[in-house]
Amino acid sequence: MTDKNLQKILSAIRKAIGNKKCVLHEPYFDKNEKSLINKSINSNSVSTYGKETDILEKKIKEFTGSKYCFALINGTSALHLCLFVSGIQPNTEVLIPALNYIASANATLYLGGTPHFIEVEEKTFGPDVLKLEKYLQKNTTIKNNNCINKKTNKIIKALVATHIFGHPCNIQGIKKLCKRFKLVLIEDAAEGLGSYYKNKHVGTFGSLGVLSFNGNKIITTGGGGAILTNSKKLASKINKLYKISRTGENWEYKYNSLGFNYRMPSINAQLGLAQFKKIKKFLNAKRNLYRVYRNAFSDLKDIKIIEEPKNSRSNYWLQTMLLNRSNKKFLNKILKKTNKIGYGTRPVWKLLNTNIYLKKYPKMDLRISSDLEKRIINLPSSPKLWLKK
Repeated sequence: MTDKNLQKILSAIRKAIGNKKCVLHEPYFDKNEKSLINKSINSNSVSTYGKETDILEKKIKEFTGSKYCFALINGTSALHLCLFVSGIQPNTEVLIPALNYIASANATLYLGGTPHFIEVEEKTFGPDVLKLEKYLQKNTTIKNNNCINKKTNKIIKALVATHIFGHPCNIQGIKKLCKRFKLVLIEDAAEGLGSYYKNKHVGTFGSLGVLSFNGNKIITTGGGGAILTNSKKLASKINKLYKISRTGENWEYKYNSLGFNYRMPSINAQLGLAQFKKIKKFLNAKRNLYRVYRNAFSDLKDIKIIEEPKNSRSNYWLQTMLLNRSNKKFLNKILKKTNKIGYGTRPVWKLLNTNIYLKKYPKMDLRISSDLEKRIINLPSSPKLWLKK
């Protein structure tokens, strides 16, 4: 890769989104958000027990097709609670893609569990089912309906399957693998609102699914997340836990077990309700922005813009550029130059297992993850880049 290649990349970005400075991803607001937020303030309905949170949970259920939904303060708290109800504790391990955001590893450690890092595939950026199957066949045994790690003698209890950048992973294959190896399947669909695999919304295939409504997601509640589940038993547990396990009358402060103060405040939910009114517009903008980037980069042979996987409909949360081969030096050069002139680009996350406090934990052979880390760049993806066209 040469300076000539770099200039071609800059020209392609400029062709796609123009010359104005722009961040990686920012929310889009109009008068509806201000109106509904003011409504909450004027009614003093801003806490975790306001009706707006109930309404948002219903909206999410309707949109995703999930039987149950719980709106929480952020995606990390949602992952934490999912792992908690899945039985993660000090003698257990959780399979987590190494090419991933830090939240799932941290949430596992909160509970004393052990993160166990697994390989991904290039075509979806999600867990590589075939490699993981061979790995588990070699390194685990099933005993008393539990998957036991032969080396650590710990129970591998759950697998977190992440839908990276909004692109659905091979969730059907992962679900079959989890059933075979007695694993709880938790879908990290934090980036996946509006994404579908075979016409079914991501986050609804596993025992539990997680969404995020952070400020940079498809829609935002300022800070927020949600848990999806079709299990009545799990829903009953979560409904109790995310409200601090409070019991008795409304005026009483009685608690008969551990709980978490994780329920989303109604003022945040109100913002989410305003955003939900525009979700189709946002998803359409994202898809059109993908087409614009694809066309702008069509003449660059050494680079491709990532397309939704087969049998999927992606929300295209973050537009993604993939170099055809590993070149960390050139990747950093692109990042430095684009950010210097005002285009908010970013690399993919540093592999989880390479962070200093996570190096000691078990892992698969991660050569594909390591290769992708040197090839991926996310491009400016705010919906307003299309909406203002």
